[in-house]
Amino acid sequence: MSVQWRKSTHSGGADDQHCVELGRLAPEAGIGFRDSKDPDGGHLVLSGGQFAGLIEKIKRGSAR
Repeated sequence: MSVQWRKSTHSGGADDQHCVELGRLAPEAGIGFRDSKDPDGGHLVLSGGQFAGLIEKIKRGSAR
């Protein structure tokens, strides 16, 4: 299965140090996160529930 990676709308230009991409992995495999400047460097995987929890923390400003 080929993953369709999507770059964050908050990722900036060439000088931006915080570029991230998301991709839905195989069904039930979770959501992948990777550095868009190093796409071959591997990725972090979160389950659907973990991803939803992360988004809620980001919205509340408590993702630290």
